[in-house]
Amino acid sequence: MRSAPTAIAIPPHVKAARRRTLVFALGFAALVLASFASLDLQWGAFLAPDALAAMGRFVGELLRPELHAAFLARVLRESGQTLAMSLVGTALAALGGLALALPASRRGSALRAPTRWLLNVLRSIPELAWATLLVVAAGLGPFAGTLALAFHTTGVLGRLFGEAVENAPPGPAFALRAAGVGGLGTFLYATLPQVLPQLLSYTLYRWENNIRAAAILGVVGAGGLGQMLAFHLGLFQMGKAATVIGAMLVLVLLVDAASAVLRRQLTR
Repeated sequence: MRSAPTAIAIPPHVKAARRRTLVFALGFAALVLASFASLDLQWGAFLAPDALAAMGRFVGELLRPELHAAFLARVLRESGQTLAMSLVGTALAALGGLALALPASRRGSALRAPTRWLLNVLRSIPELAWATLLVVAAGLGPFAGTLALAFHTTGVLGRLFGEAVENAPPGPAFALRAAGVGGLGTFLYATLPQVLPQLLSYTLYRWENNIRAAAILGVVGAGGLGQMLAFHLGLFQMGKAATVIGAMLVLVLLVDAASAVLRRQLTR
């Protein structure tokens, strides 16, 4: 006669992990339900026949883009300006992030806490908020947009670079320090070569994000395609706005593809 199979005891740590997961899932679901209850989501007005008809007319106007040669030449010029804003802003941020990553990654250093606080401040302010502030200080145009991208991205890259430096294998650095090499030489010849592919990958990824941000920063007067879009939407020139939106999409797709290819080359 065959005996009944013995039940497998679940380890206590697995039970605890399941309980934590269940508590988290229930808490998240309650937060989502509370968010829906607190928002005045007027689905009836959104899906009303008048609203749907207005949206249909709006989409129909956007499907007739402006294709005159003079306007397309202007869009191409502003696309180049948007691309330049993203490139210069990302390059400045990479330099600033690398400079701030060193003090932010040194445990026990007196500069570690204030540097991390500065990085938190820089990245906690969105690009649009930076652009709004800098337009007041630097005036309308791409200079304010470039600085806005640089300030916000410095906070992001500084934090990522600092963590990469902290997590680098310490062996080569110890060997150089034991040989009498100073701190800067140790970083340049031991730590940096190990983390450089990771730093470049982070920079390229942020460039992808910055091309999207640069495309809309002009809404607050920071130059580029965003400024054109805000101008033509404000005048209800939907055909020209559609052309600008199309240029934004093409520019973002091209930069995303180029960045993806470069990051694959770095990780080979």
